[in-house]
Amino acid sequence: MTKARIRYLLQCHALLWAGLCIVCVMSLGAILAPWLSTHNPLQLDLDAILLPPGPEHFFGTDTLGRDVFSRMLHGARVSLWIGFVSVGIAVCIGTTLGLIAGYFRGLIDECVMRFVDVMLCFPSFFLILAVIAFLEPSLTNIMIIIGLTSWMGVARLVRAETLSLRERDFVHAARLAGASSIRILLCHILPNAIAPMLVSATLGIAGAILVESSLSFLGIGVQHPLPSWGNILIEGKQTLGIAWWLSLFPGLAILFTVLGYNLLGEGLRDFFDPRIAR
Repeated sequence: MTKARIRYLLQCHALLWAGLCIVCVMSLGAILAPWLSTHNPLQLDLDAILLPPGPEHFFGTDTLGRDVFSRMLHGARVSLWIGFVSVGIAVCIGTTLGLIAGYFRGLIDECVMRFVDVMLCFPSFFLILAVIAFLEPSLTNIMIIIGLTSWMGVARLVRAETLSLRERDFVHAARLAGASSIRILLCHILPNAIAPMLVSATLGIAGAILVESSLSFLGIGVQHPLPSWGNILIEGKQTLGIAWWLSLFPGLAILFTVLGYNLLGEGLRDFFDPRIAR
C-alpha cells in the first residue's frame, strides 16, 4: 500500500481510525487484564484504604483497600462482555424479524412492525428496571434483558434494507431459478444487508455499556465483589470529597469506551455509504 493511499484512508476515514484505535486499546486492556493487573482485584487490604494514586497503586485504592487499577481492568472485561453478548442477542432477534417482515410483507409485516411499535412505546431503560425488579440482578440476566429490549432498531433497519433488496434483479433471478425463500434470505439478501447491521451493532455496544454502567451505579447491575465500571463509580459517589479517583477513572473509562464505539460506528457508516465521494 502506497503512502498516498495510506494518507487518503487516514484523511477520509479519520473517525473510523480514531474509534478503532480507542476500541482496540480498551479491548486489549480487557483481554490482557490478568497479566496487566498489579494486584488481585478482589483482595482486601485494610491497611491501604483510600490511598491516592501512586507508584504502588496507579489509580489508588477503594474503601476496602482494593487496587482500583486492577479492578478497572477486570471491570472492562465485564462491561465489554455485556456489550457484545447483549448486542449479539439484539442483532439476532432484530435481523430475523426484519428479514421476515421485509421479505414476506403483507400481514406478517404488519404484525411484526406493530409489535415493534408497541415495544418502542416503552422507554427501554425503565423497561429494563421493571424486569430486573422481578429477577435476580446477575450478569447473565442483565445481558439477556438488555438484548431483549434493544432489538427494535435493528429490526426496522433490516426490514428497510430487505424491502429494497427484494426488488433487485439478482433476487428476481434467484427466485426464477427456483431458489427457496430461506435460501434467498440467507444467501442473497442477508449478505447485502450486513453493512448497516454492522454499523447498528457497533453503536449498540456503546449503548449497552452505558445501560450496564447505569444499572450498576444504581446497585441493581453487576453485584459485588465482581468489579464493573458502574459499581466502582458508585463507591466514588459515596467518597467524592476525599477520594476523587474513585469517580474520575471509571468515569473516563466509560466516556472513552462509549466515544470510541460511537466514532467507530460513525466511521463505518461513512465508509459503507456509497454517496460519499471517493
